[in-house]
Amino acid sequence: MTKINIDNKEYELDALSDHAKSQVHMIQLAEAEINRLNAQLAMIQTARKAYLNALAQELNRVPNLL
Repeated sequence: MTKINIDNKEYELDALSDHAKSQVHMIQLAEAEINRLNAQLAMIQTARKAYLNALAQELNRVPNLL
């Protein structure tokens, strides 16, 4: 039997109504999507940092025009 913990209470998944099981499933899908998006954000932030570093290096090679 699978147990889930909601608000510090344990519930048997099989004992939940079909509607409650559906809600649990949707929560799991939402959490998986949040994790996927957080990983994608971390990757994009790393790329942004690399572009900023490359730009800074390029700007250091060019005399200051001001």
